[in-house]
Amino acid sequence: MILCAGEALIDMIPNADGAYVPHVGGAVLNTAVALGRLGVDVGLITGLSSDPFGTMIADHMSASHVATAYAVRSDRNTTLAFVHLDQGNATYTFYDDATATRAIQPIDIASVPAGTNAMFFGGISLCNPPVADSLLDLALSQSADRLVMADPNIRPGFVSDHAGYRARLTKLIARADIVKLSDDDIAWMVPDGDLAAKARAILDLGCKMLLLTEGGDGATAHLANGAQVRVAAEKAQVVDTVGAGDTFNAGCLAALDRAGALSPAAIQALDKPTITDMLSLAARAAAVTVSRAGANPPWQSELE
Repeated sequence: MILCAGEALIDMIPNADGAYVPHVGGAVLNTAVALGRLGVDVGLITGLSSDPFGTMIADHMSASHVATAYAVRSDRNTTLAFVHLDQGNATYTFYDDATATRAIQPIDIASVPAGTNAMFFGGISLCNPPVADSLLDLALSQSADRLVMADPNIRPGFVSDHAGYRARLTKLIARADIVKLSDDDIAWMVPDGDLAAKARAILDLGCKMLLLTEGGDGATAHLANGAQVRVAAEKAQVVDTVGAGDTFNAGCLAALDRAGALSPAAIQALDKPTITDMLSLAARAAAVTVSRAGANPPWQSELE
């Protein structure tokens, strides 16, 4: 099983008339949903509220075959993210104080099941305490033979303490086997140098593989041994970019699962054809997501 840890929230997305309509979302939930739709055994550690939005989220998870048993249940409100679209590109305003996910403490999180092969961390849940520190503690407590993937999906405007956030991400990247960053993310993490130098700086923090996405310019896997594998972006008629990177994450993990490579040792031994297959599946899945409104990842049958 792959266990994802992070936010599940409600994206308030404007319709054609400019009225905001609620859609289930959140970067980490989107990754879990995409994994479930790709046929991977997956669960989600998140905060689930008893409010109507929490019920929407739980139903959405179940419909996409994401286990809800690992969620932290409470009567705190659900996080809301108001989405602002500019020619299909999304920016966000978050309402997150004292919500069901934001307030998670380490004691709230149940033990990770023994059958968990990999864990995924990311999204705004890494931005601000207490949940950010709770998830970092969880990541650092994983055994060395359990694969950890992280996608910070950096939102600088949401971070309350930039120095603390940077320190938290540095620790997480040092533990992670796979890190995914967009070109905007890596520019925030490493302000100076070209993309190759920035990628090397991230790898030097301790991860085994960096997945660097550049939107329509494709994606590149940078390995700690210096090898690089690049694939072009799949062509798509872009409706919006909501959930594209999250779907990419799921495609990578699903491909590794199918290849029997969900372990730290396997990541170090990946060959070029396996990495190419991984990136290609991720790119194909993300192309479907951008072709339709909101975070709506494809089912496996849509990719066949």
